[in-house]
Amino acid sequence: MERLVEGHKKFLADVFPRRRDQFHLLAESQAPEWLFITCSDSRIVPDLILGTGPGDLFISRSIGNVVPIAMNDVDGVTATIEYAVDVLKVPYVILCGHSDCGAIKAALNRQGLDKLPKANRWLQHVEAAFSHRQPLNPEDGAHAELCSLIRGNVVAQLLNLKAQPSVSRAIREGRLQVFGWYYDILTGNIERFDEDARRFVPLVG
Repeated sequence: MERLVEGHKKFLADVFPRRRDQFHLLAESQAPEWLFITCSDSRIVPDLILGTGPGDLFISRSIGNVVPIAMNDVDGVTATIEYAVDVLKVPYVILCGHSDCGAIKAALNRQGLDKLPKANRWLQHVEAAFSHRQPLNPEDGAHAELCSLIRGNVVAQLLNLKAQPSVSRAIREGRLQVFGWYYDILTGNIERFDEDARRFVPLVG
């Protein structure tokens, strides 16, 4: 805990004073441009990866960057999507998976899930990844099979995202665009899913 306390002291002493006006403005309201849906994995730090800051991203995180299929259950992910799209009126939604995803590893081997009933139920939402498995990429080396399934999960969750009532309505009205990304922890590179070509391509270059 001491590390966090010291970090907060540094924020109060060095960061907040220089950005006081920005934080005061944000205290009145928020108008993020992007809803960023990603995994809970501690290695994924959107503001660091994308160069964004306070007020830029409205973020939803869950293991496996899951967007549950529309159902009667209430869950935090779909409630967040609904709020971002219908209240905050974000013009863009990005769904971002990542390499070495523990949720997809668990979906592959199914070991130890009997002791994690809630996680086990949650992982049912990634089963569709197997139907959207992407071609093996030699650059992924020994992890090519896992990476192909992780990319497939991005495609599957992207379809679930588009099926959300608020999202499908906003797309029809021409006020929302959605994107699927894959972030590689080892290289720092991001790939985007090209829906016309039905494959992942580099986001940059």
